[in-house]
Amino acid sequence: MNELDKQTPDQEVTQNSGDTCQAPGVEIESNETTCADACAETQSPALGLAEAADILSEKRENAEVSFMTNVHSLDKQQLLDALRKIVDEDSLESHREVTAIKQAFFALKTRENNELLKSHVEAGNPPESFSLPVDPLDNEMKELLATFRERRNAFLERKDAERLRNLDEKRRILSEIKALSEDIDNINLRFPKFQELQAAFKAAGEVPPGSDNEIWKSYQLAVEQFYDCLKMNKELRDLDFKKNLEIKQRLLSDARQLAELKDPIEAFKRLQSLHNEWKQTGPVAKELRDSIWEEFRNASTVINKRHQDYFQNIKDREQANEDAKTALCEKVEVVDMTALNTFNDWDKATRSVIECQEKWREYGFASKKMNTQLFNRFRKGCDDFFKAKAEFYKKMKEDFNVNLEKKKALCERAEALLERIDDREAFETVRDLQAEWRTVGSVSRRHSDEIWRRFTKACNAFYDARKKKQNARRDDENANLEAKQAVIEALRQISEDSDRREVIGRIRELQDKWQAAGHVPFKFKDQIYADYRAELDRLYNAFDARENRQRVSRFAREVKEMEGDDSRLGREREKLQRVLDAKRMELKTMENNMGFFNVKSAAGNSMLKDLERRISRVKDDIAQIQEKIKMLREQKKD
Repeated sequence: MNELDKQTPDQEVTQNSGDTCQAPGVEIESNETTCADACAETQSPALGLAEAADILSEKRENAEVSFMTNVHSLDKQQLLDALRKIVDEDSLESHREVTAIKQAFFALKTRENNELLKSHVEAGNPPESFSLPVDPLDNEMKELLATFRERRNAFLERKDAERLRNLDEKRRILSEIKALSEDIDNINLRFPKFQELQAAFKAAGEVPPGSDNEIWKSYQLAVEQFYDCLKMNKELRDLDFKKNLEIKQRLLSDARQLAELKDPIEAFKRLQSLHNEWKQTGPVAKELRDSIWEEFRNASTVINKRHQDYFQNIKDREQANEDAKTALCEKVEVVDMTALNTFNDWDKATRSVIECQEKWREYGFASKKMNTQLFNRFRKGCDDFFKAKAEFYKKMKEDFNVNLEKKKALCERAEALLERIDDREAFETVRDLQAEWRTVGSVSRRHSDEIWRRFTKACNAFYDARKKKQNARRDDENANLEAKQAVIEALRQISEDSDRREVIGRIRELQDKWQAAGHVPFKFKDQIYADYRAELDRLYNAFDARENRQRVSRFAREVKEMEGDDSRLGREREKLQRVLDAKRMELKTMENNMGFFNVKSAAGNSMLKDLERRISRVKDDIAQIQEKIKMLREQKKD
C-alpha cells in the first residue's frame, strides 16, 4: 500500500505553496495591511529546482525504458562497450541498465554455448566430451561488473550518509517552524521566514526510506499548526485552496489515465510521481478534502492492484518453474547408477537425463533466491551421472579387451584341435571350450562378429572332420558287428556234451576271431558282448561242472583206497586245509581289488567282469576243497 493510503482525510495538510491564506475558523487581525505586505505570494527557488528535477527524472525514466527495449538487440561486443561507457562515465545511477546488459550478455553466452554443444553432438561426439571455449569477453565483462559494483556500493554508502544529513536538516527546519508557530504575537511578520523554511525543507533532498513518511507527517503537522495560528486574509486562503484544487484535479485526471497504460510497471512509476506531487501540493477547501482524496486513492488502488497482480503472476510463474525444476533435479538424482550394468541400461538412462535437460531449457527462471541453487543442483546431478557413465564405459572397454584376448586364445586352442579329430579327449576339449566361451564376457561390436565367426569356424571344422571320419568308422563297426554275431552263432552251435579237449581249440579259435574284430556301433556294444560272454560262460561252466564232478569222483576213489590208513588221511587233510586257506586269502584279495576299478570306462568294465569270473572260480574251488575235506573227515570216522 502507498504511504498516502495510510493517511486519513483529517490528516490532509493545509499547506501554502506561496499564497497567504487563513486557517479555517480564524479571524483576520486588525493590522490587515501589514499582513498583506508580509504574506505577498513569492515563488521559492527551491520549488523551481524541484520541478526541473522532476522533468529530468521523467526524461531519464523514458530513456531507461528505451534502453531496456533495445539492449537485447545488441551483440556481446556492443553490450561490453555499453557497460564500459557507463563505468568510464561513472554513471552509478544506471544500475538498471547494467543489470539489463548483464542479463542480455549472459543470455547470448548461454545461447552460443548451447549451439556449440548442439553442433558437437550432431558431429557424432558424446555430450560429456564437450568443453566450453575460453571467451576473453567473458572475463572483461566480469571485471567491468565488479568495478561497477564496487563503485556503486561506495556511491550508495555516500547516498545513505547524505540521506541521514538531510534527515537532520529537515528535523532542524521543523524545529524552527514549530518555534515560529509558538510566537503568536509576531506570526504575521514571520510568514516570509516560514516560506523560506518551507523551501529549505523541500530542497533538503531525500531521507532514509524508513523515515520518509514520518518526517513528512511531522512537516504537515507543523505546517498545519502554523496555518492554524496564522490569521490571514480569507480571500488569499480561498485563492490558495482554489489553486491547490486545480492541481489535485489534474493529478486525479492523470492517475485515472494511467489505468489505460499497458505497462503496469511504468504506470506504477508514474503514479509514484503523482503521489509525490500530491504530497507537495497544499490543502483544498475542507468540504472537498475527503471527496477528492477518496477519488485519488481509488484511482491509485487500480494502478496498485495491477502492479501487485503483475508481480504476483511473475511470482506464480517462478514458483511453477521452481517446482518443475525441482522435480527434474529429483528425477536425475534418483537414477540408481549401481543398477546400470549394461549398455542398454545406460543408453535408456542417458535418454532420460537428456530429456530432463531439454525440459530444463523449456522452463523459465525460478525465484531469484532459488534459481542459481537449483541450477547448481541440476548440473551436479547431470555431472555425476555422466561421470559415472564415462567410468562405466572405460571399465567396459578394458573388460572388452581382456575378453577379446581370452576369446582369441580359445580360438587358437580350437584351431589346434583339428589335428586330433580321432582323439576322444580332443572331442571333450572342444565341448569344454564351447562351455568356457559362454562364460567369457562380451567384446566390442567391432570385433564381436569376427571373433565369433573364427571360433565357430574352428569348432565346425573339427566336428565336420570328426563326423566324416566317424561315418567311415561306422561302416567298419557294422562289419565288425556282423563278424562278432557270426562268432556268437558258432559258439551256440557247440554242444555242452562235447568233449572239452576236442572243442577247446575251436572255442579259442572263435575267441581269436572275436578279438580280431574291431569296435561295433556303440548302441550294440553291451548287448553283443553280453551275448558273447553268455555263450562262453555256458560252455565253460558246463565243462567246469563236468570236470569238477570227475575230479570229485576220482578223489572219492583215492579216499576209498586210503581206508584204514589214518596217517595218510591226516596228511591229505592237512594238505587240503592249507590249499583251502590259500584260496580264501586269494578270494579276499580279489574282493578288495574290486573297489579300485573304474566301471565307467570300457576297459574297467571288462576287467571287472573278468575279476568277477575269477572270484566265482575261486569260490567253486573252495567249495570243492571243502567237500574233499568233508569226505576225508567222514572216512576217518568210519
